[in-house]
Amino acid sequence: MTMWKQLGALALLVAGLTLMPGPAHAGEISCKMTFSLSGWSVFYKTAKGTGTVRCSNGQTMQVKLRTKGGGLTFGKTHIEDGIGKFTGVYDIHEVLGHYANAEAHAGAGESAGAQALTKGNVGLALSGKGEGWNLGVSFGAFIIEQ
Repeated sequence: MTMWKQLGALALLVAGLTLMPGPAHAGEISCKMTFSLSGWSVFYKTAKGTGTVRCSNGQTMQVKLRTKGGGLTFGKTHIEDGIGKFTGVYDIHEVLGHYANAEAHAGAGESAGAQALTKGNVGLALSGKGEGWNLGVSFGAFIIEQ
């Protein structure tokens, strides 16, 4: 073999090794949470609830929800049939933890709302309808536990 053929064969071998796929990793899954949540706020904001997380890979988990925080806020709220959609999840257990949130809110009677939260690479978009009254600006955490 000539030197050029040897170099060409070596280049093809290196290119082939470089283009080979790495170890297989499970892909991102789609997870959705249905929940209910009730709480109050007078400077300190708190709420508790429960939910069910279901993912596209068949995993399901019952969860407990808590919110806590503070700010200039007053009110009482109740959400039924809330929905949360997660992004950046590869295993259902990644939905657990503390999500950062900040919100401005005002409402009375029946209302609807939406909120986007983050925890590292995991995102959570919440939406729901509820009733109560509230007014203010608050910062805090939305916590999902098993």
